[in-house]
Amino acid sequence: MYTALRLQRKLRQELRHGAVQVIVVDPEPYMTYQPFLPEAAAGSISPRHVVVPLRRVLGDCQVIIGEATAIHHGKRTATIRTLATEEEGTGSVEIRYDELVLAPGSVSRTLPVPGLAETGIGFKTVEEAIGLRNHVLEQLDIASSTRDPDVRDAALTFVFVGGGYAGVEALGELEDMARYAVRYYHNIEPEDLKWILVEATDRILPEVGEEMGKYAVRELRGRNIDVRLETRLDSCQDRVAVLSDGSRFPTRTLVWTAGVKPSPILASTDLPLNARGRLTCTATLQVDGVEHAWAAGDAASVPDRTAADPGAVCAPNAQHAVRQAKVLAENLIASLGGRPLDDYEHKYVGSVASLGLHRGVAHLYGRKLKGYPAWFMHRVYHLSRVPTFNRKARVLAEWILSGLFKREIVSLGSLENPRAEFKLAADTGRHPEAS
Repeated sequence: MYTALRLQRKLRQELRHGAVQVIVVDPEPYMTYQPFLPEAAAGSISPRHVVVPLRRVLGDCQVIIGEATAIHHGKRTATIRTLATEEEGTGSVEIRYDELVLAPGSVSRTLPVPGLAETGIGFKTVEEAIGLRNHVLEQLDIASSTRDPDVRDAALTFVFVGGGYAGVEALGELEDMARYAVRYYHNIEPEDLKWILVEATDRILPEVGEEMGKYAVRELRGRNIDVRLETRLDSCQDRVAVLSDGSRFPTRTLVWTAGVKPSPILASTDLPLNARGRLTCTATLQVDGVEHAWAAGDAASVPDRTAADPGAVCAPNAQHAVRQAKVLAENLIASLGGRPLDDYEHKYVGSVASLGLHRGVAHLYGRKLKGYPAWFMHRVYHLSRVPTFNRKARVLAEWILSGLFKREIVSLGSLENPRAEFKLAADTGRHPEAS
């Protein structure tokens, strides 16, 4: 989206006169601003404000909502499957192109853990974030109404696997929300909730540095969150999480945030990939050794010109991806005009992470912050980075309103199956109003 947005701004006249055409293909009609997913899950931000509609911001581009199933760069064609082709039963369609920009991002990296595919919950999309919020609130309802102590214990046990940004921020925000929500349950106390963070390495949040990572562990443990370092999930069959240290936790909630891997579409191309499955790129963001092919973001392995190690590559994170997109667009335009290309170069400025409302850690420009200042910096930074003024204004307004009024604790789980009530009424003949 950022690349297309830059191209749209630089080539506006050419696009409007038909001299140039920019086609954007994506399975979803929006771009998700993933750093806001934890706050969306906690109810601090409306889900619709976490996403940016592609058709609105890319008015001069052609947006195709579909999935690329194969790319034949030798033929300059991309095979696309859309909702229309599925309805028509005509199969996929081929799109011809002159220049290819691949920025499909990443997907959750799963491991062959028994039971994971059946019981695990991911945290990469806005749908997963809202589904997790509804699920957590539903577990409180189950625990409040059951008479079976085993069911109650499993409902109030929440296991998060992965101590990176996604896992720590999601756990911190949801623990905050659940602790607030239980004040409205007559038979559940905050101490009844059991939150467990499982991390295979010896620290969490490695991006903020060792010192801030240790502070984050102390902060979480101070909130009665069980942080298990150097521990793996061995199994989660039959709603029982079995850890490598021998612990067993009956649970109805297992959230998997243990890393990402490049999008599977890369394996369906004829472009060079490295050992990790990412596109091998030059510092100008061209696919190495291939003409008219460009890449950026999580799917691209781009040399890090600011690192002391000559073989270092840029980390697959948003800080690099957004900046790479702008350089890529400028270089693509320069290549069409026969002008020299610029190398991508950005020195990593640090990281910020939220640990829940008014809590956070940050390591920016060599300065370390924790607690409220870090949390405030987290919000300021991401508010400045979320695309479009429209989204910035709406998110800021929601933050202000959430500070003035009580937190929303409503579960809308029925949104995930909206026709269930109608089907029941149609099958049984009963009136929905009777319920």
